[in-house]
Amino acid sequence: MRISARADYAVRAALQLAASRDDAPLKAEAIAYAQDIPHKFLESILNDMRRGGLVLSQRGGNGGYRLARPAESISIADVIRTVDGPLVSVRGVRPPDLSYTGPAESLLPLWIALRSNVREILEGVSLTDVASAQLPADVSALTHAPDAWVNP
Repeated sequence: MRISARADYAVRAALQLAASRDDAPLKAEAIAYAQDIPHKFLESILNDMRRGGLVLSQRGGNGGYRLARPAESISIADVIRTVDGPLVSVRGVRPPDLSYTGPAESLLPLWIALRSNVREILEGVSLTDVASAQLPADVSALTHAPDAWVNP
């Protein structure tokens, strides 16, 4: 699985909004600066997140962005899907729409299993979980596997 720069920036921007202590909207420039995200790219991402119902925007001198719903009700999967589409695809195709023959026939259940695990993790972690550094125990446990931090 590959997390695009767009998805990484979107999650980081959403986390910045989730961590905002007051109810005032945050300006895109402030989010971009705090997370070291290119401002123009962030504007495009925030517009996608607005159209996807994750953030609200307010114009004017006191304008900016805020989350459209409580951070605990927005999963990391919600953010990624909003800016990048499906969590797992193969050549841009969703696994159930694929078919294989011969010795490759078993690939389909493998891709489905992969998608299931990715969903389980990303749908089970909210913006609040990450912003408060309190990952669910089952997700945190995965980081303790001996090879979790090693690139093969």
